Amino acid sequence: MNIPQSSFPRVVIIGGGFAGLAAAKGLEKQELQVVLIDKHNYHTFQPLLYQVATGGLEPDSIAFPLRKRFNDVENFYFRLANVIKINPDKNGIETSIGNIDYDELIIATGSTTNFFGNTNIQKHTMEMKSVPQSLNIRSLILENFEEALLTSNLEERKALMNFVIVGGGPTGVELAGALAEMKKGILPKDYPDLDIRQMHINLIQSSGEILKGMSAKASEKAEDFLIKLGVNVWKNLRVLDYDGKVVTTNGEDNFRAETVIWAAGVKGEMVDGLQAECVIERAARIKVNEFNQVVNHPNIYAIGDIACMASKENPYGHPMMAQPAIQQGKLLAKNILAKLANKKQNAFIYNDKGSMATIGRNKAVVDLPKWKFQGVFAWFVWMFVHLFSLIGFRNRAIVFLNWVYNYIRFDRETRLIIRPFKKKHSANS
Repeated sequence: MNIPQSSFPRVVIIGGGFAGLAAAKGLEKQELQVVLIDKHNYHTFQPLLYQVATGGLEPDSIAFPLRKRFNDVENFYFRLANVIKINPDKNGIETSIGNIDYDELIIATGSTTNFFGNTNIQKHTMEMKSVPQSLNIRSLILENFEEALLTSNLEERKALMNFVIVGGGPTGVELAGALAEMKKGILPKDYPDLDIRQMHINLIQSSGEILKGMSAKASEKAEDFLIKLGVNVWKNLRVLDYDGKVVTTNGEDNFRAETVIWAAGVKGEMVDGLQAECVIERAARIKVNEFNQVVNHPNIYAIGDIACMASKENPYGHPMMAQPAIQQGKLLAKNILAKLANKKQNAFIYNDKGSMATIGRNKAVVDLPKWKFQGVFAWFVWMFVHLFSLIGFRNRAIVFLNWVYNYIRFDRETRLIIRPFKKKHSANS
């Protein structure tokens, strides 16, 4: 890895997402050697991935180079690598570019899509957890319309223009709203020789309400917004299979669709090497105590989506969202410094600042601890929070200008097929 030896304690952080970045910020400019390892050389602002997927933003406006954030920090090193295995007994990790030892290890690998063991669904559906995956969705959406122009088979054209989103959480709801706005204001101008009325957007939720973690009023209002935008909202319907052509459900309704986007669940992105008693296999999360220490490993910590800090109030751990990750990263940095200075560490207490989701132009729902509101004001609050959560002035400026332009012109300039994407069909299709 070509990391120099140092007299300072070495803290290795695996993952440059919200949690890992927050921890790294808290440890910078201290008497430490900090090594950050990630499989990408940039931090991704995941809440806006759906706008990349639907042509509202280019990926470089929601991604920020990790090296740039720390390029003036001494004793900080970034390495682009995949972590293969942790060796707790040797205080070391194995990576795709070599091995490295540590004094303190922070696991912040985040989460990945959970297909609940269904290999067909994993093979044929689209996921949206990274910039490349969002670009794949964008390409597939536009390629479907290009192909629909060329086919004379009515059933095939309907399948190409039929979109199924599985999962009624914030990701699914925001993506469905963005697709509905494309259908309303953009696609009819781009494809005047297609009957865009044949485009259908289906949002499937296995439970009886969308945005399940939010208030009943937010769920009800979000559903009302989606229906008014023309989205078909299917509740109490579970997807059982998808062969690349037909979505099979547990009800009477099956869907023939060329594009199925899976937003129905996440699980931790596990790293090999920890013993079974440290891991909750069902959710692929690592058990930690109130100081984010991994069970039986006082110098190994897990934060963010990968960490499960179970308690009576939260038997399944904190929600796998940005705010718990950021708060855990900030506190862990302080606790590591306190530990090295033989001072008292503070237990983590999650400060729930609320939840929000946007459903399209002038439509959003916001649940704050003391206030809950929906509509235009909620939409402005959503934009303000997300805009100022981005890293870097350039990214904020670009996103703001894009949003202003898109709002005034009712347009999405980045609907470009930069790199074609081809689906993998089943052998029987």
